[in-house]
Amino acid sequence: MPIRNILADLRAGKYKPVYFLQGEEPFYIDRISDYIAEHALTEDERSFNQSVLYGLDSDVGAIVSEAKRFPMMAQRQVVIVKEAQLIRNLIPSGEDATSELVNYLENPLPSTVLVFCHKYKKVDSRKKLGKRLKTAVEKHGVFFTSEKVKDYTLPNWISEHVQTLGYHIDPRTASILAEYLGNDLAKIDNELGKLFIDLQKGGSITLDLIEQHIGISKDFNVFELQNAILNRDVQKANRIIIHFSKNQKEHPIMMLTATLYGFFFKIMMLQYLQKNNRANEAAKVMKVNPYFIKDYQLGARNFTQRKLRNIIGYLRDADNKSKGINNPSTDAGDLMKELVFKIMH
Repeated sequence: MPIRNILADLRAGKYKPVYFLQGEEPFYIDRISDYIAEHALTEDERSFNQSVLYGLDSDVGAIVSEAKRFPMMAQRQVVIVKEAQLIRNLIPSGEDATSELVNYLENPLPSTVLVFCHKYKKVDSRKKLGKRLKTAVEKHGVFFTSEKVKDYTLPNWISEHVQTLGYHIDPRTASILAEYLGNDLAKIDNELGKLFIDLQKGGSITLDLIEQHIGISKDFNVFELQNAILNRDVQKANRIIIHFSKNQKEHPIMMLTATLYGFFFKIMMLQYLQKNNRANEAAKVMKVNPYFIKDYQLGARNFTQRKLRNIIGYLRDADNKSKGINNPSTDAGDLMKELVFKIMH
């Protein structure tokens, strides 16, 4: 079941007897379990009817015993199992293995909301009991797998997340946030919260707002550097790279080389697609937002294939030197300046 449907049901007060939340991305697991913890019961009801267990300190028997209790002076009781991936013998191995937990899940108590937060890994559904567990949960409740958001889809995730919260953000601004905040959804959500404080519902997140509240410069960022390189604006590129060299903590060379490598590699991909009459497939094949295709088209016009191959070589060389390979003493800031000089000339 998609996350939006799960949250819509919860907001409508529709609670299932069991939620098994698993996967590499903890953000949505926390979001679902936190909502249940805060809304399934009133504040007065929680004292007697809400339990939080931890996988490392619990076994299957204790969890099932807790789930089989009846609520006291309330419609339901809530049992949340955090760090469920650490439960001892959650899925016993062996063809003849049995599980008290799976037996319970196949016939759960309707007045209990049992929530498993099984983070960073998945139950092996190839095993007989793992398959039974998944089938039982899907029949009576919610079996949700939270996949890690891939780096190239992160700007789109930010745009969609901002929209669901009632605000707007353009693709370039979303890309800048993704580049500088990384692939930690909880961190992104927290930083976005800072922006919403001074923004009315329906408003747009701007680079000025991001610079004011998060500290990401609207003028000195890798996307402005890419723009300067594409337009052969040597002065602007030099200003940005000097700023990067003076602020290496915020602009590490490894992030710079990785971003530029991806950018120029995609320009090479676009040239190949154009040569083979597949330009109309470019956004899908390159896995980029169509909004940015015009940037890659400019790069495809301004750089020959030979120059692009040389640039890829410069980036690999700078990356190796930044890691101490064939580089006894050159400072990272000087490596950045040398790299941009080679790219621009």
